[in-house]
Amino acid sequence: MISLGVRSLLLPRGLSGFIIASTATKRIRINSKSMVLLDDPIPRTMQTTSSENNLEPLVICGPSGVGKGSLIERLMQRYPDTFGFSVSHTTRSPRPGEVHGQHYFFSTLEEMQQEIEDGQFVEHANVHGNLYGTSKKAIERLQLENKITILDIDRQGVMTVKESGLLAKFIFIAPPSLSILEERLRGRATETEEAIQRRMGNAVQEILYGETPGTFDRIIVNDDLEEATQTLIDVLCEWYPQLKT
Repeated sequence: MISLGVRSLLLPRGLSGFIIASTATKRIRINSKSMVLLDDPIPRTMQTTSSENNLEPLVICGPSGVGKGSLIERLMQRYPDTFGFSVSHTTRSPRPGEVHGQHYFFSTLEEMQQEIEDGQFVEHANVHGNLYGTSKKAIERLQLENKITILDIDRQGVMTVKESGLLAKFIFIAPPSLSILEERLRGRATETEEAIQRRMGNAVQEILYGETPGTFDRIIVNDDLEEATQTLIDVLCEWYPQLKT
């Protein structure tokens, strides 16, 4: 069992969850089975005031198996004309059911390394031994379509995006506990034991980064997919006025 110095938190209806102790966390709003941890306002020059049509990219980060993909899919179904998913490039092999150009652009290591050297990516990272990255063209294409770009990236990608100065909103998706996260990873039935252990080790680092004060605008714990989806939508309606129309 991996110990993070995590403190337990009782949720409504007998549910349990966790947050990593952080003195910067001032208050917690609990919405049934999910919650949002609201930290102090983030003094980033990257933040801008809301407008009638805010197109700042939405960056979603979280450990593997936390349910980012499911949340993004539901968001896209709810607002098909407002959000556009930035399909990442990766050098890993496709999982069963994954489609090239829809879930990822699957590339060779040599091709992707060359494109990175050519400056074609806004962010890239080595994750679990494979390269992942978001191309500049993917974001530009969606903005030309008047859509909000969704980036599903890890902590390395978040660091790169922040360093680039790209104006964006940042959300971290956290699991209710590490044991539940491991159950979800095993439930995929697509990972070897070695891969699961590697992903769990990386999850610890992701969570520690996620709870760092000032790193993310919101943290959402995905305990129940329905409730977490609604919480995500509520948060986004605060940031993107066009969602309310």
